[in-house]
Amino acid sequence: MNENVLFEEGGNFRAGSILVDNETSLQVELPGGKRSKIKASQILLRFQSSAPGQILKDAEPLAADIDVAFLWEIAGEGEFAFLDLAEDYYGHKPAAPEAASLLLALHAAPVYFQRKGKGHFRKAPADTLRAALAGIEKKRQQALAIEGWVQNLIAGKLPAELVPHVASLLARPDRNRPEIKAFEAAAHALSCSLPELLLKTGALKSPHDVHLQSFLAEQFPKGTGFPPFDLPVLSDDLPDAGVRAFSIDDASTTEVDDAFSLAALPDGGWRIGIHIAAPGLALAHGDTLAAIARARLSTVYMPGQKITMLPETVVEACTLAAGRNCPAVSLYLTVDAAQNIVAHASCVERVHIAANLRHHEIEPWFNETSVCGALPDKPFANELRFLWRFACAAEARRGKPSATQDIHDYNFEITGDLSDAESCRVHIAARKRGSPLDKLVAELMIIANAAWGGLLAERKIACLYRAQTGGKARMTTAPQAHEGLGVPQYAWMTSPLRRYCDLVNQWQLIAALRGVPPPFAPRSAELFAALRDFEVTYAAYAEFQRRMERYWCLRYLAQESLTEAVVVVRRDELARFETLPLFVRLPGALHFPSGQRLKVAIEHLDFLALEAHCHCVEAMDARALTEEEEEEDEASLSEAVTPKDAVAPPLSVAAGSAPF
Repeated sequence: MNENVLFEEGGNFRAGSILVDNETSLQVELPGGKRSKIKASQILLRFQSSAPGQILKDAEPLAADIDVAFLWEIAGEGEFAFLDLAEDYYGHKPAAPEAASLLLALHAAPVYFQRKGKGHFRKAPADTLRAALAGIEKKRQQALAIEGWVQNLIAGKLPAELVPHVASLLARPDRNRPEIKAFEAAAHALSCSLPELLLKTGALKSPHDVHLQSFLAEQFPKGTGFPPFDLPVLSDDLPDAGVRAFSIDDASTTEVDDAFSLAALPDGGWRIGIHIAAPGLALAHGDTLAAIARARLSTVYMPGQKITMLPETVVEACTLAAGRNCPAVSLYLTVDAAQNIVAHASCVERVHIAANLRHHEIEPWFNETSVCGALPDKPFANELRFLWRFACAAEARRGKPSATQDIHDYNFEITGDLSDAESCRVHIAARKRGSPLDKLVAELMIIANAAWGGLLAERKIACLYRAQTGGKARMTTAPQAHEGLGVPQYAWMTSPLRRYCDLVNQWQLIAALRGVPPPFAPRSAELFAALRDFEVTYAAYAEFQRRMERYWCLRYLAQESLTEAVVVVRRDELARFETLPLFVRLPGALHFPSGQRLKVAIEHLDFLALEAHCHCVEAMDARALTEEEEEEDEASLSEAVTPKDAVAPPLSVAAGSAPF
């Protein structure tokens, strides 16, 4: 009978017949006829058999019957050879299959036994074994739990244990967590996306909730509530401005940042006042409220609701509300009879706000048609006309319009309870940019932001500037030109209730006006960090606003049961609805020139992907796109979203050249 060997090769056990036996190596023949050269150190067992391949087949069922826990109990504390333990276990010198069965059992139980060399083992310490077995049991229970959760999700039920993980699933899910594994396994089984699964199980009510909760999970993981804070006490020792100021905003604005006044000067000419709300007086850099503003960086706008940068009670305390004497940072322009700016001065004071004028109330009687004629006897009608004429003169000196022409802004009015967005109704109204009110406000904001940015630059006080060179706009801490506006420097300072960079700049400006050290030194690491974080966060908020406006445009199409619409071809298969701020990818649009009007059939609205699937029905007339519409395309081509790119009402954004 041939002598055979059991040996280990490549992590596997093999058996074969010895052909040549040298002291340090052997040549063996495997059951399939293959010959192999092995080292003597690889040999675990020598045995006699006419069929060497049978040993492992016989050993496997024996190994399956071995109680590994019992083996651990009878094994000694030190290192041992598997043959010795096999003899103890079987009570006699083991046959080859019995010895091999012990080897297989020990090798398959690394939790109980540690390998210490060729055919040698050592049992795991008791503490280590208990911890390992507990881990195995935990994984087993976890696997059972995951399977149960998956079955519930597939059946359209949301297990209570998974509810706390819905938010994280929408942002940055930890895929090592069993709850996330259950969601993903169920989505795979149903061949659907995770948002679709959340809707199927009732975890979220509607696509609106998917978009909103995804944003909140990403940007507000701790919720939108505010931590405890003390309401600031506003100082009463500010000098009285002695003016009657008024603001101009849309109906939904509660953060009234800016107001204006006009007074005739005794020696001729006029004094124009630009008054900006002063939360920088109420919030001190480094306090709780300042930290809240630093964390949020901006108010978040979306149709029907907003998430304010500051708590509502703080906004209410600092907003330029009608009928109150409000702390403000003021810029006064001395204007001659030809409406040239001959001097300007800044101060911190208390301003009486006589009225909060609203667009929808003013524009019926103060518009492009009426402004050059006789105005009705309305409060501040004369002031509005004078400021509009001044804005026109400043615009003429700059050589560019202060508000983009031939473009519409869209106001979204949502009626109903947004907690059940599917039951709400949406009304979308267009408002043409470049109205007399737009021009008036935009021009005065350009003047204030440029003048105050220049003041801080002259005094070498750190400031967050908005620069534009080569057509690319960016934030910077250096006073650089804004080519689009045509000013030597431009600093956002007129929305301190809504934007953190404006609040930072206001702190610096107030310090400059009072002659005290500013909170942020030049080249401050904290200031650089605030700039970087603001740009990233502001862009994320703007993108979210565009997504939500796109959602409500799709809802409007469904609400009105529209099956056809007119779109205007832009480029790269992009087309824009003629009466909505909604861009769509339109197959076949490449065959038409930009400006071509097309009648399209609306096939399907996807509220999760935010897509309107359409196809062309009929080519209509064509028109040339304006320069502003071409610029609008640049902001929309990459994602086919609405063109509006400001998360706050664009009162301080305009085009023009330097007013000084």
